[in-house]
Amino acid sequence: MLSRKQKYFFLKFFSLFSIVRGYNILVIALAQYLTSIYILAPNLPLREVLFDPNLLMLVLASASAIAGGYIINSFYDSEKDLINRPHKTMLDKLVSQQTKLSGYFVLNFLSVIFASYVSFRAVVFFSLYIFGIWFYSHKLKKYPFIGNLVAATLAVIPFFAVFIYYSNFEVVIFVHATFLFLLISMRELTKDLENLKGDLAQNYRTIPVLYGVKVSKQMLTILSVATLVPTILLLTRFEIGYMYFYFFGSIIALAVFLFILWNSARKIHYVILHNILKLIIVVGVFSIVLINVDLLLNRIF
Repeated sequence: MLSRKQKYFFLKFFSLFSIVRGYNILVIALAQYLTSIYILAPNLPLREVLFDPNLLMLVLASASAIAGGYIINSFYDSEKDLINRPHKTMLDKLVSQQTKLSGYFVLNFLSVIFASYVSFRAVVFFSLYIFGIWFYSHKLKKYPFIGNLVAATLAVIPFFAVFIYYSNFEVVIFVHATFLFLLISMRELTKDLENLKGDLAQNYRTIPVLYGVKVSKQMLTILSVATLVPTILLLTRFEIGYMYFYFFGSIIALAVFLFILWNSARKIHYVILHNILKLIIVVGVFSIVLINVDLLLNRIF
């Protein structure tokens, strides 16, 4: 049996893991490696990619900056989250605001240290990224359109860091990035619908608050249809191997998303919609290996 002190320690650990969204960071790190192996550097030996210290440092710099971003976001949104996510917020409150701020500065410092191993340009890149996350959390997220746009942009920047490192400017990469950007934009707007009650109470000027639920649903519909553009391009113009299964599946999932969206009226419905989008994104990460299922074996041997 665990002692009271040990139980409290584990609770604080899970609280900190919850605040920094450790599961999200692990998925992003995996996505950066899979993107490097299958899309950005498909012609390099597998060992050269997996054991590249520069790539590792970029992934660690990204993970540290993102974790710091989740902490500062939790710091600024503590009152709103108490309304929108009371149970999660009570768990998060096991970590004091002072500890959060200390962790935020330590993680940002580590991000810059990791980036300094790669180059001075990487230091500048991640310093600007860290500032962008802070400015978004402090100011921009309270405003419609620009807050959603910046949030989606900040979400794809870690992949942009790896993209710059490999200097691969093929069109297919931009098409993949556009698809991801549109999905993340949908997720951000869905989160605004999910958090409408807290946003109203804390005077956040989000799209649902200012323009209403119906306009938000119309915008989500437009974004859903817009995802068909990169999807069709990827299916018809580029070699994506068996990943076409994923894109056909994403079309079906988004059709289900729209059906639920236009029949939704309560928070639980928006939570379901949010989880559908998260599932599409996460499955997309693992589906990258379908681009060339023989590539892994061929590059190992």
